[in-house]
Amino acid sequence: MKYEQPVFIIEPGRRTDLHYWRDIWRFRELFFILSWRDILVRYKQTLLGVAWGLIRPLTTIIIFTVVFQRLAGLPSDKNIPYPLMILAALLPWQLFANSFSEAGMSLVSNANLLSKVYFPRIIIPVSSIIVNFVDFIISAFILAFLMAWYGYTPDFHLIALPIFIILTCAAALGTGLWFAALNIRYRDVRYIVPFLIQVGLYVSPVGFSSSLIPDKWRVLYSLNPMASVIDGFRWAILGGGVSVNWLQFSISTLIIFGTCVSGFLFFRHVEKSIVDVM
Repeated sequence: MKYEQPVFIIEPGRRTDLHYWRDIWRFRELFFILSWRDILVRYKQTLLGVAWGLIRPLTTIIIFTVVFQRLAGLPSDKNIPYPLMILAALLPWQLFANSFSEAGMSLVSNANLLSKVYFPRIIIPVSSIIVNFVDFIISAFILAFLMAWYGYTPDFHLIALPIFIILTCAAALGTGLWFAALNIRYRDVRYIVPFLIQVGLYVSPVGFSSSLIPDKWRVLYSLNPMASVIDGFRWAILGGGVSVNWLQFSISTLIIFGTCVSGFLFFRHVEKSIVDVM
């Protein structure tokens, strides 16, 4: 009597979360390959190469110093040099804004790859954050130079800096997952992301000190998670010259955590039908 061997079909989109995390580990090499590819593409055939990572923040510092300090007359915290105060806030903001923007567009940009082979799609938006972290490291050399120029030496607060870097990346990942998933279904989302980043730049304490915000608006202002993260960066880098409202920081941290969890769940829901929709 002839027996036929049973055939089992695995549908990746319906795998349990446990299998999903295992798949992420299995495809960890793809994560590094995508990150390295994006790094090479960013600086390949460019006139100035990695110097762009220095030129962009330096140009922003000059513009913000002229507009906010010279023209608007906004003060800095406890006589901290204004360019130094701006750069300490600009680094986390650019890390968040660039990571959020590229993570939100990452799935659409890699549509051909998504349709060819199965792998955990979350690898793509996460890899885009790693690319921008490289820019963050490059820009940090300007901060080190300015601190040496003004004779500013960091104190023990600096040990807390990795916490705020992680929160910045988490905020970018959470929002990036939301918009990457939405961008699959609604292609006009790509027009919303630059608008949100532009608005966020002016409502976040990048070109000014958050101490200028009236006390009655403090809790509402903490709903912008990057506001407290930027204050944390300044506190960690510039030391006691900058204060942090820890209640607002706690609220912002909870918002970032909620955004990451909800973004992951929504991304997983959309991921099951990405190939069909695209």
